[in-house]
Parts: sequence; structure tokens; C-alpha cells
Amino acid sequence: MRSLVLAGGVVLAGALVFTAAAVSAPPARPAAPPRQAAPFTETLQARLRRLPGDHRGWARLGLQYVDQARVTGDPSYYVKAEGALATAARLAPEDDAVLTGRAALAAGRHEFSDAVRLAERAATVNPYGAAAYGVLADARTQLGDLSGARRAVDRMMGLRPGVASFARASYAAELRGDQKGAREFLKYALDDACTPADIAYVRHYLGELALHAGDLREAGDQYGRALAADPAYTPALAGQARVAALGGRLSEALTLYDRVVQRLPLPQYLIEQGETAARAGRPADWTLLRAQRGLLESAGVRDDLTWAEFEADHGDPRQAVRHARAEYARNPNLVAADALAWALFRAGDAKAALPYAVKATSTGWRNPLLRHHRARIEQALGDRRADGAALTARPGFDPSLPALARFS
Repeated sequence: MRSLVLAGGVVLAGALVFTAAAVSAPPARPAAPPRQAAPFTETLQARLRRLPGDHRGWARLGLQYVDQARVTGDPSYYVKAEGALATAARLAPEDDAVLTGRAALAAGRHEFSDAVRLAERAATVNPYGAAAYGVLADARTQLGDLSGARRAVDRMMGLRPGVASFARASYAAELRGDQKGAREFLKYALDDACTPADIAYVRHYLGELALHAGDLREAGDQYGRALAADPAYTPALAGQARVAALGGRLSEALTLYDRVVQRLPLPQYLIEQGETAARAGRPADWTLLRAQRGLLESAGVRDDLTWAEFEADHGDPRQAVRHARAEYARNPNLVAADALAWALFRAGDAKAALPYAVKATSTGWRNPLLRHHRARIEQALGDRRADGAALTARPGFDPSLPALARFS
């Protein structure tokens, strides 16, 4: 689910991310060098050894570490990012690049209220810094402030129309139930994409939209095009695994998931792999998932959402309720509302669950798992208005594989 998962999530699992370079103000155009001048290159680390007072250099380094945490799944990069950004903040605490970097780190650790506060400070210091509005949009989405997120996206598009802003606009449209608008914004993003990574990123999310619409063939085609553009883009490989699993090709799906988790052992992929194994009649092994949980916690990442969903489906529903309440108290978004509803239902309290299920489905977002959860809760309460169609499997959705629907 893109930025709502972080899974996040986004962090920002799928998150809609921006490049580290986007935080810094664009450099002045240099004069043309002499024709015979040899090119000069210098790593950021070397520059900082030479110029330790370069606060924007430290901010860029911190953002690079945040990005590495996303790309590699190694949460220890958040600790490195914290050190670099702390140095930047000591040098220039009110610089917009420094504030935006700190906001991005807070968002990566799921501290979305802090991310909003820091991004708003950055936008106040520099109202023309598009990257701050990107972090602000993501964090406000996580906090359930969809109108505020949309304003931030609109501002970002006005300042810097491109892949990052169009992708965020697409997600905002999807959350409103506007799938046509979501596709159109992604097509704008694809028109703007010029690097293999950007093309793969946009193709992947076109695949996700197709998957939510139940079009497995189109989803598989878009994931394949993403990998053709950038074979290293693991989310698209995970997308192919989802398509295979939902299409009943479980052995193929498990082979693909083996490749996915070898590259990027994120909790979302480990849960999908375990559910697919169970569906294939094999025991689900959660050993690596629990190890990743410990690593994330040691790196300061608060992810009650993932563990609420996992415990509700595969563990202790009472623990799921505890995690879900903690997540909803911090980040009252649509997915957190669904997680709390489902945890309460699994713990035997359908009556308490219903208001949260209603909130989770209140915007028109066509997410099949959220609709399924609400229908199950209403059915348990004897409500004849329960959506019968939402209770059954269909292309792109299988209630016995909740993680595949949850994280798409």
C-alpha cells in the first residue's frame, strides 16, 4: 500500500521517496571549463572530510543513509543518518535542507508527527523547497490528514512537477477512490521518467493499480516492464510473486519470493512469503521476520502497524489489539483504523471493531482487504447490509492471503 504501509509504510515502503539531491538548492550553473581541463570528482564523504562545516553536505549524507535503509532493508542506516543529520543540525539548525533531512528520517522511523513539524519548519524557512512538501504530504497521509496531504502535494507539483510529485498525486487520488485519476497521474510520471530507476518505480505502481482492479495480466505486464527497465528493482519482483500467488501458481510464487527476500528481507515480503507457503501446504517460517523485527526496533523504528496485522492474522489477537491501539493513537490513518478494527474483531469484539472498519472504508478507496474486513465484521453483527461480494475471493484478491492484498 505505498506510503500507508511503510510497510511502509513505508517506511516509506513503498514509499514515495525523493532523491537526496532534491533537498539541496540547485547549484548555480558553472562557467564552461577550459577544453583541456581534466574532470574532477569527489565523494561526499571526502568533501565532508575536507569541509566539515558543510551543513548541506551532512544533510545530503543523512538523506543518502535514509535512502539506503529503504533500498537495502538494513535499518542500521537510520542510525548513521541520525549521526549525519545531528551534525548538520549543530551547524545550521534552521536550514531548510537540514530540517527536510531530519523530517525524512523521522518519517522513515514512523515518527510522523515529528516529520510534519520538521517539514513545516523547512517549508516556512524556504517556501520554494519542493522536497519538504513531499515529506509533508507523506507524513500527513500517515496521520490521516488526507486534505492536508493533498494541499502539500498540490504545492509540490506547482514547485516541481515530476515523478515524485505526480506519484504522490496518484496515491492521493487512489485514496479518494479515483482510480482513473490515479492512473493519469502515473502516466504523467512515466512521461517524465528518464532514468531506469524512475521508470521501474512508475511501472511498478501502475502494476499495483492494476492488481487492485483485479487485472492480473496487466499487473504482471507492468511489473515485467519495470524489471526490464531496472532488473534490480525488487518491489516489481515482489509484484510478480504476488501475481503468481494470486493466480494459483504457488510454486512459481515461492521461487520468486526466495529471490525477493534474499535481496530485500523486509517484513512485508517475509509475511507474503510465509502466507504463500502456508497456502501451498508448507509450514510458514517466521524466524527471519522476528529477527527483522528486532533489528528495526534497535534502530528506533516504531512499526506497531505491521505487528498488529501480523498478530491478528497469524499470532495472538490480544497482542494485535495492543499494537493496533498504539499505532492508531499515533497515526490515525485509514490502514491503522482497519488494523484496529480487524484486531478487535479477531479478539472477539466485533461491536467495538465496527466504527474503525467504517472509518477505514470512508473515503471511497477501493482497497479489497479493507472492504473484506468490514463485511466480515458486519456479517458477524448480523447486518444484512454486509457487502457479500467483499467476502469472496476474486482476481487480485484472496482473503486467505491477506498480506498480498494489504501490501499491494
